[in-house]
Amino acid sequence: MFTLLFQLLQQVTECDTKMHVLHVLSCVIERVNMQIRPYVGCLVQYLPLLWKQSEEHNMLRCAILTTLIHLVQGLGADSKNLYPFLLPVIQLSTDVSQPPHVYLLEDGLELWLVTLENSPCITPELLRIFQNMPPLLEQSSENLRTCFKIINGYIFLSSTEFLQTYAAGLCQSFCELLSDITTEGQVQVLKVVENALKVNPVLGSQMFQPILPCVFRGIIEGERYPVVMSTYLGVMGRVLLQNTSFFSSLLTVMAHKCNQEMDQLLGNMIEMWVDRMDNITQPERRKLSALALLSLLPSDNSVIQDKFCGIINIAVEGLHDVMTEDPETGTHKDCMLMSHLEEPKATEDEEPPTEQDKRKKMLALKDPVHSVSLQQFTYEKLKAQQELLGEQGFQSLMETVDTEIVTQLQEFLQGF
Repeated sequence: MFTLLFQLLQQVTECDTKMHVLHVLSCVIERVNMQIRPYVGCLVQYLPLLWKQSEEHNMLRCAILTTLIHLVQGLGADSKNLYPFLLPVIQLSTDVSQPPHVYLLEDGLELWLVTLENSPCITPELLRIFQNMPPLLEQSSENLRTCFKIINGYIFLSSTEFLQTYAAGLCQSFCELLSDITTEGQVQVLKVVENALKVNPVLGSQMFQPILPCVFRGIIEGERYPVVMSTYLGVMGRVLLQNTSFFSSLLTVMAHKCNQEMDQLLGNMIEMWVDRMDNITQPERRKLSALALLSLLPSDNSVIQDKFCGIINIAVEGLHDVMTEDPETGTHKDCMLMSHLEEPKATEDEEPPTEQDKRKKMLALKDPVHSVSLQQFTYEKLKAQQELLGEQGFQSLMETVDTEIVTQLQEFLQGF
């Protein structure tokens, strides 16, 4: 059937008919997904010719783009063999200085995204196409959501090369965007920063340095939109937990800007964090917050000791979130820990994992949220605090915590 459809596509001359045939081919490819691989050789060779012939017919080109989207999804990592044709097509469709972009942009962005998601590795050409992105961000149109997904795709694919090449310009675009964008848009921007910090904490902090003061200020001023606040805390949690030295320098800069003592600012931040913990609904971010605040211990800093009660409250909340009882042993374990062994089997109906899904899985295995036991971390931090202050000092610190919370903490830390 596929062969006959393909022959028909070559024989018909009417542009409209070609579009109909392509549409049916697309549906077939979409339905059978990876099983299409043995049959697409002839189509793959013919599409560049059809693209060339359809220069005057933008609607036919849109149909070709749709076919390519399904083709890339069906071919998975093998779609890399199409790059000599595929990348110039994406380049043309998403270049706002080219007249055809008016028709091709939406499908072109979709094709760019699936190409990244299925790419086994970065290539110089694939990296170069990103030059089309800054003008697209300036338009701040309905395609912004896809643009952010594409940026995230590059971060997951090759954070170091991508950030070193483009982060400075991207950061500038983001700063401009943040000033005149909806709250949902702000969250999308901040999620990109959060992903960069997750993949590459040191480079991410350096590259998005200009945005972090605004995040810090948002936290201490108590940002009123819960989802924005939650994302702020996600970003700051990454910096605090995974790049401590950078957090210290950020604190110094902010103290200078706000004309306040560093300790005072730190105290305000912890207080607001504890106060707004309920804004955070994602389990990953809740655990991240608990790890980040606990990472301030052990400390003989009077401000951190002053906020000790709040930090412990968050730790216990986090433990309630992540600890599940193992019915066989009756002990509790952190349900967010992941191991290499957990390979989820894709069922018949499910799409097979893309290359990007595999990259995210590898990333999660290294992420403190999935590799550090909150129970163990809490125990070690408290033990270190006890060693620092001595038994008596530690006891008087624990007395600042609500007795009910202390009881729950002890239950979670049984067996240590």
